Amino acid sequence: MIRVGVNGYGTIGKRVADAVAAQPDMEVVGVAKASPNYGAEAAIRRGYDLYAAIADRADEFEAAGLGVAGTLTDLLGAVDVVVDCCPSGIGERNRATYAAHDVPAIYQGGEDAAVADASFNARGSYGAARDADSLRVVSCNSTGLSRILAPLDETYGIEKARVTLVRRGGDPSETDRGPINDVVPDPKTVPSHHGPDVNTILPDVDVDTAALKAPVTAMHTHSVNVTLEEEPSAAAVRDLLADESRVFMIPERAGIDGAGALKDYAADIGRPRGDLWENCVWAESISVEGRDLYLFQNVHQEADVVPENVDAIRALMTDTPRAESVARTDESLGVGLDSLLSDGGGVRSPLTADD
Repeated sequence: MIRVGVNGYGTIGKRVADAVAAQPDMEVVGVAKASPNYGAEAAIRRGYDLYAAIADRADEFEAAGLGVAGTLTDLLGAVDVVVDCCPSGIGERNRATYAAHDVPAIYQGGEDAAVADASFNARGSYGAARDADSLRVVSCNSTGLSRILAPLDETYGIEKARVTLVRRGGDPSETDRGPINDVVPDPKTVPSHHGPDVNTILPDVDVDTAALKAPVTAMHTHSVNVTLEEEPSAAAVRDLLADESRVFMIPERAGIDGAGALKDYAADIGRPRGDLWENCVWAESISVEGRDLYLFQNVHQEADVVPENVDAIRALMTDTPRAESVARTDESLGVGLDSLLSDGGGVRSPLTADD
């Protein structure tokens, strides 16, 4: 049993804690928070032992009626690995603390790649964890791009990938972010940093990215154009991506026209927090002209890195092969949407009334 601590219990941390708790070979020893806010209360209500990330603030938790099991130092003394889900830049500051306690660490994509021994994505770089003492799970956008570019490169070879990202302005809880009523280049320079981040996973793939930020909170949208080394058919590409467990091929007849409908669908089928762990690719958007492939996909920025964190723990701490880890994670979380409206799935006939 791998004993896991989660430092940072916000958008990603709370989801990672729940995902780890669902694994038969892992246990959540506790979660650390910097302040006694509603997230700290939620952690206790979910049954997690709560630790004060900043030792001097432990009394603040007690004063707020939220008892703590100790400080971050105490948590690090009781775990085999820590998953750092703190805001961008804080992970870098925490690195020395983890090293001092000789605890392997997993960081998030908001940190610079240099924070860890290797960048990680289960589909594109699972083997990077070998001989590593720390890993960085790449960002939600890089995760989404790696998941589709890896199988395309393996099957057809990639000459050049060009991606335009329309990014959400902020997560639903981030009321201080924007833009409020605008669409802005972010960054204004082209290419954006997303391509180099993908190259930490797929170093041989030539990929350029440009990014915009829009006043939405639900998901990111990617417009993808890939020039392949071989000429496929659109149907073959659809079949290839449909075979990827962490890609959801949105059926044309589902009537899902955007992020709002996708989130509504996820909630209706019972996904916790309405999460979409998979890339969501519009099946009818996949088209091929010669060797040029085009498609649209949406990426749920709050959720798609969550199964990757679970696989990163196994890759860092065990000899579990990639396929086995991914299968375990997917089964325990329920990753892999299979719409009844997909081709070949058919729609269930309504039950006949029993008079």
